[in-house]
Amino acid sequence: MLQVNRSARAARARRGRTLRRVLFAAAGSVVVGTSLAAVPAPAAALPALTPPSLTPPSLTPPSLQGPGRSADHLTVTVRNGGDGVPDRTYQLYCHPGGGDHPDVGGACAALERGTRWGKDAFAPVPGGSFCTMQYGGPATAHVTGTWAGRPVNARYDRTDGCQIARWDRLVPLLPDLRQKGQS
Repeated sequence: MLQVNRSARAARARRGRTLRRVLFAAAGSVVVGTSLAAVPAPAAALPALTPPSLTPPSLTPPSLQGPGRSADHLTVTVRNGGDGVPDRTYQLYCHPGGGDHPDVGGACAALERGTRWGKDAFAPVPGGSFCTMQYGGPATAHVTGTWAGRPVNARYDRTDGCQIARWDRLVPLLPDLRQKGQS
């Protein structure tokens, strides 16, 4: 009789643990279900975001600046470029291209090449980078405006190898100051 009572108690304990697990799982489902139901309808109806470099032209969102105006607008100021590179400020529009930049198509293409999902095309050189100790001249550039829906306020110079490479990645947005024969 004692053995039967122990077996019955053990069976009831297993059923109790099983019942608690089922109730806990059900309660978790209710919490998740109600939290999903609490998302506002407009946010739940938003389409998945696509990286700008992967967005087909037919799916490009309309400009927020009105008809004929581009949301991708940059002001580029170049100083101390040296021989043949006058100090000047350019306006550049992309999507569609326009402005008084000397190479609108090339500048917009250089920006597109540098635009990657999750990366800032105008990011400074990361701190702690190892850079060659070379001097590329006194040229400076300041780029402001909006690119890919984000504000831009970036400064460029050619004071070391990392800064020179950062500048050269944006040629022809920035003037090509490489020595003849270099690429």
